[in-house]
Amino acid sequence: MAKEQREKRDDNFQDRVVNIARVAKVVKGGRRFSFSALVVVGDSKNKVGFGLGKANEVPDAIRKGSEQAKKSLITVRKNGGSIPFEVVGRYGSARVLMYPAKKGKGIIAGGAVRIICELAGIEDIVCKVHGTRNQQNVVRAVVDGLSQLENIEQYAARRGKEAADVLQVRHSN
Repeated sequence: MAKEQREKRDDNFQDRVVNIARVAKVVKGGRRFSFSALVVVGDSKNKVGFGLGKANEVPDAIRKGSEQAKKSLITVRKNGGSIPFEVVGRYGSARVLMYPAKKGKGIIAGGAVRIICELAGIEDIVCKVHGTRNQQNVVRAVVDGLSQLENIEQYAARRGKEAADVLQVRHSN
């Protein structure tokens, strides 16, 4: 019964491969190749996670990465289809600036950031990556930024303002 429920719960998650890298290990007889896969998993509502799987074959690496991602899910707090306020995610030298956007603007982001936003259910957002373009570090920075989000009421109370005063929307120009 528990196994059936777990399989049912996993069905609503989508997984997308961000990056597959062929890694070589030099040994006495030559090189041994293996693969690492960076996978992002989300339910397109408010849960998203990422995982890194390593194996000798690509499908096994993707499967391992997907399992790892399901263990590291976070809940993304949204305000409508966008994020409630401007946030900066950091990991290593990667900096990802994420701004709320007006309804209908869409996801203005590239590569790994776009995949994470789509799987987190964010419909309108503007993002910019600064620093490194390393896919793993960018993914970790985005997840760091999304985990910093809180409800707009909590954010406003922490800053000592009203919720309407702190709502931010990036202009369409």
